[in-house]
Amino acid sequence: MTITLRLAALALLILPLAYVPAYTATKKNSPVVQPKSESKPEPKPSPTAQKPGPMQKTTIILGTATPGGGFPLFGDALAAAVNETDPTIHIDTRNTKGSAENIPLLEDNKLDIALVAGEPAYEALAGIGRPITSIKIITAIYSNPGMFVVKGDSEYRTVQSLVGKPIAWGTRDSGLTLLARYVMDGLGLDREKDFQATYLDKAGDGPAMVLDGRVAALWGGGVGWPGFTTVTQAGGRLIGLSAADAARIRKKHYFLKPLVVPAGTYPNQTEIVSSVGSWSFVLARQGLDDELAYHLAKSIHRSYNNLVKRVAQGHETTPQNTVAAAPRVVNIHPGVQRYLREIGIIR
Repeated sequence: MTITLRLAALALLILPLAYVPAYTATKKNSPVVQPKSESKPEPKPSPTAQKPGPMQKTTIILGTATPGGGFPLFGDALAAAVNETDPTIHIDTRNTKGSAENIPLLEDNKLDIALVAGEPAYEALAGIGRPITSIKIITAIYSNPGMFVVKGDSEYRTVQSLVGKPIAWGTRDSGLTLLARYVMDGLGLDREKDFQATYLDKAGDGPAMVLDGRVAALWGGGVGWPGFTTVTQAGGRLIGLSAADAARIRKKHYFLKPLVVPAGTYPNQTEIVSSVGSWSFVLARQGLDDELAYHLAKSIHRSYNNLVKRVAQGHETTPQNTVAAAPRVVNIHPGVQRYLREIGIIR
């Protein structure tokens, strides 16, 4: 064989081998033909990425009122009790101006839940002086018998004896201040015209004004109310309503209920104090998820013993009182209604 033929034959043998690496590389990039032995499995997500290690919490914003009043005291106790009992919920409290501000904040979805006194809640739910609200009840919290507190050596013994005197009615946006308007109106009196009305920037300012004589009396309500505690600890007295006055008020304002504060409820209180009042509520913003409302109602109920240890009013925070205090069952959040049916309180 000539040299030329031999070289040609050798080239034919080498040519396919020169293209093998390029062909093999093309096949390696194809997932269809790549041998399993040569593949690199995708890294699996770690358990932490698949599901969070610690249990996730839902944060709920609770509006209360100005410092020094009953709502911040109760709201902080309720938040602490639920947060300690339920690891899936964290209630975060916010000071506000009180009931009158809490309702529009709920309607604007700027709070998740809020404490609201009975009178503004009643007006909003019934559409008195405003459109009917779509916010709903989560739970009743405690009753609010309206009363005055005066210094122990004060000459004042009845509501009528305070006419014309300087009175601290509370903050303008407080539900207790609105209760005062209804109570005085039922007695044929006007807070502004028949008294020297003083309104507070903070509820906590009132007790000092009584004790140093700037006002003759401080209006407030409920059991364990901080303003009453401060003044009665210093020897002050509570002034309630006579049976005749209570009947007269209820004849005009039927939604107010006769309420009694047992003797010994406050320091140095040796006698029963009778009055009228209403129930305060935890109300929920418009559109609060049914499942969350159900879970919250259940958590508040489960936190009952913890709540009672923290605040005296907590013993009234029950599902039974929620149903009794609500103007109508339809005013209770659907998610809460589901829980109340589950435990046999409503059908």
